[in-house]
Amino acid sequence: MSKPVQASFGLVVRFDLIEGHERAFDELITETVRGIRESEPGTLEYVIHLDPSRPGVRVFYELYEDEAAFQGHEAQAHVQRFLRDRAEHLRTDPEVWRVVPAAGVIRTNLANMIP
Repeated sequence: MSKPVQASFGLVVRFDLIEGHERAFDELITETVRGIRESEPGTLEYVIHLDPSRPGVRVFYELYEDEAAFQGHEAQAHVQRFLRDRAEHLRTDPEVWRVVPAAGVIRTNLANMIP
C-alpha cells in the first residue's frame, strides 16, 4: 500500500435514519451539497452513498485538501445547518471515521455523474 498523502484527509460517516425520515434527510443533504459545490474549493470530494438493501442508511465519503479546508467546511452556514438539523432524522449518533488516503483511483469525469 502507498504511503498516505499527509496533506489531505477524509471522513467516512454512517447515518442510521429514523424510518420515514429518508426524504427529509435527503433534502437536507441536497441543500448542503449545493453549498459545498458552490463555495468550498478545499472540499475535494463529498459523496453520499445509499445502500438499496437498507433504505435508512446513508454513508458519506468526504475528502479535504487539508485541515484548514476541513475547518472552513465546518464553519460554512450550510454545514452548520446540516449539523443542527440532522439530529431530528437520526436513530443514533453518526459513526465517524477519520481516514487518510493511502491508495486508490479518482477519475475526474465521475463528478459529472453525480447530481
